[in-house]
Amino acid sequence: MFNPILNQAEFEKSKEKIQELVTKFKNNEEFYTSNSFKEEEAKVEFINPMFEALGWDVHNKQNLGPSFKEVIFEESLAIGKETKAPDYSFRLGGQLIFYLEAKKPNINIKDDKSPAYQARRYGWNAKIPIVILTDFEELSIYETTTKPKSTEKASTNRVLYYTYQEYLEKWEEIYSLFSKEAVQKELFQKFVDDNTSKTKKGTQSIDTEFLKDIEKWRLLLARNIALRNKELSLNELNLAVQLIIDRIVFFRMAEDRGIERYQTLYKLAESENIYKHLCEVFKKADLKYNSGLFHFNFTPDYSEFVDNITLHLNIDDGVFKEIFRDLYYPYSPYEFSVISPEILGNIYENFLGSVIRLTPSHQAKVELKPEIQKAGGVFYTPQFIVKTIVDNTVGKLIEGKTPNQISKLKILDPACGSGSFLLGAYQKILDYHLDYYMSLERPPKDVYFIGKDNQPRLTIREKKRILTNNIYGVDIDVNAVEVTKLSLLLKVLEDENKDVLEQQQKLFQEKVLPNLSYNIKCGNSLISDDIFEIYNNLSSEKIYKINPFDWGNEFPDVFENGGFDAVIGNPPYIRVQEMDEISLDYYNQIYSDIVSGNYDTYILFIKKGFELINKNGKFGYIVPNKFFTTEYGFKIRKYLEKNHAIESIIDFTSNQIFENATTYTCLLYLSKNKNKGFSYKEYGLGDDLRKINFDNATKFSMDVFQNGEKWVFKSNNIQKILDKISIQPIKFDDIVKLSKGSSTGNDNFFTLNYEDMDETFFYGSSKLKNNVVIEKELVKPFINGKDVKRYDHIIPNKYLLFPYLEEDEKFNLIPMKILKKEFPRAFDYINEFREVLKSRKIETNYDDFYKYSAARNLPSYNSKRIMIPDLLVSNRIGFDFKSEIFHGAAIHNITFKSEIFKENELLILGILNSKLFWFFISNTSTSMSGNAFRLTPMYLKPFRFPDLNLINNELKENIKNLIRSMFDLKFRLNFTKTPKGQKLLEKQIGITDKKIDQVVYKLYDLTEEEIEIIENSLN
Repeated sequence: MFNPILNQAEFEKSKEKIQELVTKFKNNEEFYTSNSFKEEEAKVEFINPMFEALGWDVHNKQNLGPSFKEVIFEESLAIGKETKAPDYSFRLGGQLIFYLEAKKPNINIKDDKSPAYQARRYGWNAKIPIVILTDFEELSIYETTTKPKSTEKASTNRVLYYTYQEYLEKWEEIYSLFSKEAVQKELFQKFVDDNTSKTKKGTQSIDTEFLKDIEKWRLLLARNIALRNKELSLNELNLAVQLIIDRIVFFRMAEDRGIERYQTLYKLAESENIYKHLCEVFKKADLKYNSGLFHFNFTPDYSEFVDNITLHLNIDDGVFKEIFRDLYYPYSPYEFSVISPEILGNIYENFLGSVIRLTPSHQAKVELKPEIQKAGGVFYTPQFIVKTIVDNTVGKLIEGKTPNQISKLKILDPACGSGSFLLGAYQKILDYHLDYYMSLERPPKDVYFIGKDNQPRLTIREKKRILTNNIYGVDIDVNAVEVTKLSLLLKVLEDENKDVLEQQQKLFQEKVLPNLSYNIKCGNSLISDDIFEIYNNLSSEKIYKINPFDWGNEFPDVFENGGFDAVIGNPPYIRVQEMDEISLDYYNQIYSDIVSGNYDTYILFIKKGFELINKNGKFGYIVPNKFFTTEYGFKIRKYLEKNHAIESIIDFTSNQIFENATTYTCLLYLSKNKNKGFSYKEYGLGDDLRKINFDNATKFSMDVFQNGEKWVFKSNNIQKILDKISIQPIKFDDIVKLSKGSSTGNDNFFTLNYEDMDETFFYGSSKLKNNVVIEKELVKPFINGKDVKRYDHIIPNKYLLFPYLEEDEKFNLIPMKILKKEFPRAFDYINEFREVLKSRKIETNYDDFYKYSAARNLPSYNSKRIMIPDLLVSNRIGFDFKSEIFHGAAIHNITFKSEIFKENELLILGILNSKLFWFFISNTSTSMSGNAFRLTPMYLKPFRFPDLNLINNELKENIKNLIRSMFDLKFRLNFTKTPKGQKLLEKQIGITDKKIDQVVYKLYDLTEEEIEIIENSLN
C-alpha cells in the first residue's frame, strides 16, 4: 500500500511520467543500448526526466540562488582515464542529500565492478551514506559507509537494484525513498538509517582511514628525518613533518581537481633522490600560489616565518615511495576531488592531538599530547553544530547587507584548531555573495564566471578578497595554525580547475592563493604580553610553551574599530588540574573576577571572547552547560548577568554532541546590546538535533537571574511550583546530615563475593583471588548504587573487607601487628596484595598501605538512614532499617539531626520518593546521558520541607501508614510466585504510591492545576 504520509496525487502524476519514459526506452531499446548512444544523451532523454518525475527541480525552474539549487550538475574533470566528480548532487535547503553517477545504457551496471567502485568511492570520500548509480536501463543503490575496494563485486554494499522493466511495478517503493517529497518527510533518512546502522560499528570511514594513513606518514617521516638530520630541534622536527605532509595533501588534492598535472607526485617515485625533486615541485608552487604553505623566500608582504628548514633536509627515497603509493589508484581508495576541506579538517583535528617526541638517542616517537590523553582523546565539532552557530552569528550579521558592507566584517575563532568554524563562516559568506550577485540584473563581471557545466561561480580573486577581509583565527599550536591555513586555501581552490586559474592569473596578473599570515596567527588567546611584567625570569622554553599573544598588537586594524564583529568556536575544555603552574597562576590573577574552585578553560574563553567583540558584535560558542549550576560557574554567571550579555541559549541537556565523549553542552550566544531578555530552548533525549532552531523557545527576562545563583530556565508555570517548594520553611540541612559513602581505591581487592559464612569466617572470592577466607568480624554487607530499592528491603549481594575497628564512636585502621595476631586470615590476604594496594594513587606509609583511599563518614553506617544514589533515571530512594549496610561513593547517606526528625523518618522518605521531589530534581539538577539526573548534595540541598511541627498528626500518621504498607506490599511481591498474585500486588502498590503523592501535594499546598503540571511533566 502506498505510504499515507506522501501526496497520492503527486505520486500518480509521477507514475504517468515514468510510464512514458519506460515505453520510450522499450520501443527503441536496441538503439539506446548501442555504443553510439552516449552518456550525455542518456542524461537528457531519460535520467533528468526520471528525477523530475520524482519531484526534483532538475533545471532550477524555481530560479533558486546558486547555493540553494536542488540539483547540481558537477563539472566533470578528465584526470588520467577517469573523471573526478560525480555527475549529479541532489540537495535540499543547500544540504547535500545524495550523489548520482550516470552511465550510458550499454554499461553493465549489475555486474561491472568499475562503475560500482567509482560511485562508492564518491560517496565514501564525501561521507554521503547513499549513492545512486544508473543508466536508466538499470538503477543501483549503494550504501557507502564502508571503505570500497576495486576488487569487490558490483553487488558489494548494494542495497537495492531495479531494471527499467520493474519501474512501474516498484514505483511506489522508489518514489517513497528517493523523491523530493520522501526526503522532505524524512522517509529517505529512515531508509539511510535502516541501511547503515548495521555497518556503523567498526565502519572504516574516510576519517578513520585517512587519519591512519597520515599518522603512518608522520611516523615514517619523523623517524627518518630524526635519523638523517641530527641537528634538528624537537620543535623544528614537528614543524618540518607537518609542513611536508600538508604540502603533499594539498598537491594531491590539486591534482584531482585538475589544478596540477595528475600523478605529478607519483612519477617522482620513479626517480632517485625523490625529496630533492619534491622540493623543486614545492619551489615552483611557491612562485605559483603565494601562500604560507610554500614560503621559502622573504617577501615584505608576508608577516610570518620563511621556511629555511625543509628544503635542506635529507630524507630517504623509501619514505616517499610508500607515501605516494598510498595516494593513487588502484592502491588508494581516496577520491580527493570530493573530499571537502571540512572533512579534511575533521581528520586533522585528531591528527593534531598527537605530537612527535625525541628520545635521548634522537629517535622519534609519536605520542598523544598530555592534555589530550587526560581528556580521553580529541573530539571534533560536528558539522551541524558549526552550521547552527555560524547561521546564528555570521548569518545574522550579513543578512541584507551588500558585499561592500560585508567586506568590513571581521569573524574570529580564538581557538581555531583545524579551522572548522572558520570554514563554516567562510562558506556562509561565499554562498551569500554568489546568491547576491546572481540576484542582480547586471552583476559585476569580475566577481563571477559561468563554468563549463553552466553553473555560476565566484572568481578566485573574489574568493581571496572575501577570505582576507573577513576570516581570522588564532591557535596556540603552530601545527593547528598551518592546518587551518591549509583548509582555507583548499576551500579557495574548491570548484576551480587549471584552465580557469590560468585564465584569471593572466587577466589579473596575480598569484593564485592569498597570503593568510595576517589573518591566521599562532598564540595563546588567554595570555597576553603582560605575563612578562608578572614573571621576570621565564625561560625560553617556558615562553615558547606559553606562547603569549597580544591582541592589540597582532590585529591593530580590528581594534581601532572596536573589535571583532563575530567570535565563534568550540574553545578547549581543560581543567585546572591539567594546567601548568605559571598559566594557572596567571589565570587566577588576571581572570580573578570570573574564576573560582576547579574551573575549566572554557570559562576563560567565554570572557575573552565577549571582550573581543565590538558593541554590535555576535558571540557563539558550544561549551559545557555545567557552569549553569556549579559552584565554579558562580562568577561567570554573575559576570554575564551584570553585562546583560545573554542573547540566547540552546541547551542539549543529556544529549551527547561529541562522538566518544561524555560532555553535556549548550550553545551560548552573547552580545553587548545590554539585552533585556533572552531565548532559551532545551533539547531532550529523542529530539531531532539535525534541525536545531529557536521555534517555540521560551522567552526570559533578565530579571529571572538572582545575582549569580544557579541558572534554572523553566516556563512560568513550572517556575511557580519550584518557587512554592523554595519558600518552604525547613532547609534540607536543617533536618538531615548528608554524607558521601567511602571509597576503597580498589574495589577489585576489597569487594568480596559471598560463598558461605560460619561463626568465625567468611568464605568468598574477589576479582583478584578465589577462595578468600576472612575473619567474620572484618567483613560488612555491601551494595552498589543499583542495589538501592524504593520502598523495599535492601539485600546486599556482596561483602566488603573492612580493616577498621570502632573505638569511642570513631573508626580506626587496625594496625598490621594486631591484624597478624588477631586476624591472620585478613593479614595474609592483605599482605599477598601489598604491591597492588601500594600502587593506588593515595598517600600511604609502610604501615597503612591497606587503608581506604577515602574512609568517609564511617559512623553514619551505624545509623538507620535514607540512602540516595547520586545518579538516577527515576526516583529510587531507599532505607536501611538494620543499620549495617556499607556502600561506596556513588551513594549518599541521610541521617537525622534531631529526635523530631528521627520520629518522622518515614514521612521524609515519602516526600523524597514522591513525584513532587522528582519533579524538583528533574527541573533543577544536571541531566546526564540515559536521561539520568545527579542527586549530589549540590542538587539535594536546595530542596525544602514544610514545617513538620505544623503538619496535622492525622495526616502524618496517614502517610507513615501508607509507607509502611508500601514496604509490606513490596515484601509480599518478592515472595509471590503466581502471575495473578503479582498483578494484584502491583496494582495495590500503584494505588498506594498515588495516595502518598496526593498527601505530599497537600503538604505543599498545591492546586489541582499545579498537580496536573507535575503529572504531565513526569509522564
